[in-house]
Amino acid sequence: MLNIRINELRTAHGLTQVEFAKRLSVSKQTVSNWENNNIQPSIDMLVKIADYFGVSTDYLLGRSNEYKLDVSGLSNTAAAHIQMIISDIRK
Repeated sequence: MLNIRINELRTAHGLTQVEFAKRLSVSKQTVSNWENNNIQPSIDMLVKIADYFGVSTDYLLGRSNEYKLDVSGLSNTAAAHIQMIISDIRK
């Protein structure tokens, strides 16, 4: 599940493997190996990936399907607008 979640999140954020690798200071081959389920990231790297995408490690590992958006730093009005957009998309 981890390999699938990394790939889904990376592509959803419009990142190539090369771009994502640069942001995490790893090689493109490392990202490719994660996504092909050849190797697993270290615990420290798992946390770094989760932090980068704003998800929990449980989400990355498939232990939870809950995907939370971090709206901290936004006004209540902006956060409410985001909630309305999400509600519209679900319809």
